[in-house]
Amino acid sequence: MPDRDGTRRGQYGKRVTQQNPYCDLSKTLSHVNLLPDTTNRRVNLFSDPTKRRWIAWGALATVFLLVNLYRLSTGVLSERLTEDFGTTAAQLGTLHAAFFFIYAIVQIPTGALADRVGPRHVGTAGALVLSIGAVGFALSESYLAAFLSRAIIGLGSGVIFISILRFCANWYRTDEFATMTGLTGSVAGLGAIVATTPLAVTVGAIGWRSTMIGLAAIGFLAGGSVYVFARSSPADAGLEPIDGVPEQPSVTLAETTDYLRTLATDVEQWLLSMVFFAGNGAMLTLLGLWGVPYLVVVYGLDVTTASYYTLLGSVGMLVGPPAIGWISDRLNRRLLPMTVGLGLYALALAVVPIFGQPPLPVVAASYLCCGILVGASMLSLTTVKDRYPADASGVATATVNTAGFVGATILPAIMGVVLDAYQTGDTVGGTVVYTEFGYRIAFGILAGAVAIAFCCSLWLFVRDRTV
Repeated sequence: MPDRDGTRRGQYGKRVTQQNPYCDLSKTLSHVNLLPDTTNRRVNLFSDPTKRRWIAWGALATVFLLVNLYRLSTGVLSERLTEDFGTTAAQLGTLHAAFFFIYAIVQIPTGALADRVGPRHVGTAGALVLSIGAVGFALSESYLAAFLSRAIIGLGSGVIFISILRFCANWYRTDEFATMTGLTGSVAGLGAIVATTPLAVTVGAIGWRSTMIGLAAIGFLAGGSVYVFARSSPADAGLEPIDGVPEQPSVTLAETTDYLRTLATDVEQWLLSMVFFAGNGAMLTLLGLWGVPYLVVVYGLDVTTASYYTLLGSVGMLVGPPAIGWISDRLNRRLLPMTVGLGLYALALAVVPIFGQPPLPVVAASYLCCGILVGASMLSLTTVKDRYPADASGVATATVNTAGFVGATILPAIMGVVLDAYQTGDTVGGTVVYTEFGYRIAFGILAGAVAIAFCCSLWLFVRDRTV
């Protein structure tokens, strides 16, 4: 039966595995200090599944940090890419979008793969592919080669987040999943931070090509760590099961197809997808594209100073998603914190449309709050995972995650179309100048999208309380 806020949970018992009786006797004697527990001291980190899972998650999270660094790196690299490849602004935008386009396309196939073959192999393959793409990008001598290489980076990157969520579903209890989803989301915030000043300093010191090669080397090492430490489940690693973690059955292609059909006709899935479409799309649009130009044009800030404000949004992403996920797990509720958070998120985005040019401290607070509150939209991934069987968690979360990156593709384009209608014909520091009123309308689109997401969440919340 679902909880009052719609979370569906099963009853999971601890799986009993046959053990060597001598091992049990040794553990018992060690526990009462009749035998020294030297074995556990040596291998406890790897033999205890509750500790081993953090090593594997850390390896996957390292790859995910690289994913978020790559997807936001074009802002720092733009001048050098323009100089090396002779790109126009439109070509540079297309080069940036190649990552997101491929990323969105591979989400549902990734979910099906993660359900069938497990996060170990999918995550390792993704790390290797994105690192190969980074090497190709560093060695590119033409725009076309750079475009194809960045698309390959997007292809490898697109499988990592779903692989982590599938891993967490296999290794963490249901009441830990939202916390882990939020903690994984905070890695995106850390990657966004690294993609600003640290990346710029490194590129300035050793050049962008050498930087890409160095990041690729880290990716290869992280991918190897995923292969060594990650397994589909504690049992697959030869470890004891973890209390409260459901056993993950094997999934056939026919079962995956049936789940996809169910998802396609599930109204609740579409509502949750709209939540992540708006929440994730608005955040990536704010941090990755229009947050800085708004400050440069309307307030006359230089690009470096303006970037500090978007850095606040990244810091918010670092702390907000895990905090909101933790609250959700402690309350054992999904839709209540999601609805409240989305309402506040829409209000934070509405500051610019309402006031046009509010005081800069207010803008800073708005950007920070947006980064924190995007964690509310990430609860849509946890909610859809809770509502489907354990063997469908990969494809279910992948379906909603796809919507988030479709939003990251569509919302910036819509804002751009609106802003083009309010050009002044001037430029400031290479940034095209639009009127303040144009920015108010454009930011109003983001606020409106999140407001619609709030309505979708509220609909689910009220519906589940009345069922």
